[in-house]
Amino acid sequence: MRRLLAVFAVSAFGGDFSGIWAGQIASTRAGIDPQEVAIQIVQTGAKISGKLYGDYASSPIIEGTIAGNLITFVVKSAEQSGNEINDTRIRFTGSLQGGELELTRERESATRAGSGAGAAVRPGSKQTFKLRKL
Repeated sequence: MRRLLAVFAVSAFGGDFSGIWAGQIASTRAGIDPQEVAIQIVQTGAKISGKLYGDYASSPIIEGTIAGNLITFVVKSAEQSGNEINDTRIRFTGSLQGGELELTRERESATRAGSGAGAAVRPGSKQTFKLRKL
């Protein structure tokens, strides 16, 4: 009976996104190596949680949802902009495509870490990349 419920839950909410997905995100700046990333996804029905792991830091997944084969989540990340550190909200949206997770990331907003004042979001921040399940 439990097995039947688990199969129903996966089919009702689309693909199974649970697991660790890894790959690279190309740099938008010339001469910069791609960033290695891994995303640990824990799926509970239509909700997801987990962490995004980059070269030097990790950030928890917040506001994660699944609708069919579509996935959406937000990560708050500390980013350096000149001499300032900004707390940046990055939205990831994507879907399962032939066994790979194709995601688009885009910076939504940023605030200065020290003062909480608004900060400019880098232009051209939208990127699409693919990850494979480990």
